[in-house]
Amino acid sequence: MSATRTYLDWNASAPLREEARSAVLAALDVIGNPSSPHTEGRRARAIVEDAREEVAALVGAEPADVVFTSGGTEANNAVLARGWSAIGLAGIEHDSVRAPARGSGARLIELPVDADGVIDAAAAGAALGAGTDDLRGPRALVTLQMANNETGVVQPVAEAAAVARARGLAVHTDAVQAAGRVAVDFRALGVDFLSLSAHKLGGPKGAGALVIRAGAALPALLTGGGQERRRRAGTENVPAIAGFGAAARAAARDVAGMQRLRALRDRLEAQVRAITPQAQVIAAGAARLPNTASIALPGASAETLVIALDLAGVAVSAGAACSSGKVGASHVLEAMSVEPALARAAIRVSLGWGSGDADVAAFLEAWSRVAARRPQRAVA
Repeated sequence: MSATRTYLDWNASAPLREEARSAVLAALDVIGNPSSPHTEGRRARAIVEDAREEVAALVGAEPADVVFTSGGTEANNAVLARGWSAIGLAGIEHDSVRAPARGSGARLIELPVDADGVIDAAAAGAALGAGTDDLRGPRALVTLQMANNETGVVQPVAEAAAVARARGLAVHTDAVQAAGRVAVDFRALGVDFLSLSAHKLGGPKGAGALVIRAGAALPALLTGGGQERRRRAGTENVPAIAGFGAAARAAARDVAGMQRLRALRDRLEAQVRAITPQAQVIAAGAARLPNTASIALPGASAETLVIALDLAGVAVSAGAACSSGKVGASHVLEAMSVEPALARAAIRVSLGWGSGDADVAAFLEAWSRVAARRPQRAVA
């Protein structure tokens, strides 16, 4: 195994930013409970509220709209598993959206996507129209991610939200992958709920947020005390929230410099196709996050590619999920009608603020060696 590691799995988790590390460490020394009225408690409360302002600023929301959670999964579950009569969603959604939707008891209405994994707002409107009986009243929801974690495809959330809101439906977007990589404006999107995760931005794991439009009806996430304006009971995780705020502030600066990452990503994709002309970039023609590439090498196994690249010192992810030793095609690529053999050969390469020319060069060198061996996936 290579002694030097190249990390290209930023969509899974970003390294902890130095600003976030410093904020976490400083907050660990603050002993007060943020709900206590004494001086120590007020110091802890100030840390939480400062972070709330930073997170709100990142996504164009009001601080009062931001409810801190344990992460994006909790934020998604808090919305999806809340007694909706019907939920409209596409097959490309993250499992933290799909699973609570399936378990909610709501009627699920499938929203179609094209071959690039992009939702068609008009077709989605027609699909929602077919569920008219279930979509009457205030307890129906449409959920649409801002950007896909596997392919990086960016969705027309504002357009789809306008269609849904015209029908009187509540709208949720999972912005976990989008925030800090593309501009996010909660007000302009026209959604009711927006989910975030700290560790995708370079904050600590175990912190996230749900942004709730003023006046949007949603039962309390957790009940008990009066924390988070009675929307999520429990003492706030002050150090993690402090790190989240610091990471959000840094991520807001990063958005303006994403063209650098786009150039790196585009060069990586071009060189991959030069080295292996048979390789395919999934959704290459769609609007995508500037840092994400989904690459399929026909005849190869994604699992084998990931392991071989890891042994060569490069960390990437597979476009397939492995459960109990069985590799299955990604549900995202399946929803996009990607041919199953190609879907099983897809890996994800994702860059971040610390990525540079040397990382791309290391990946390409490893890819050349791995592709030359042409790992083949056994056919049952």
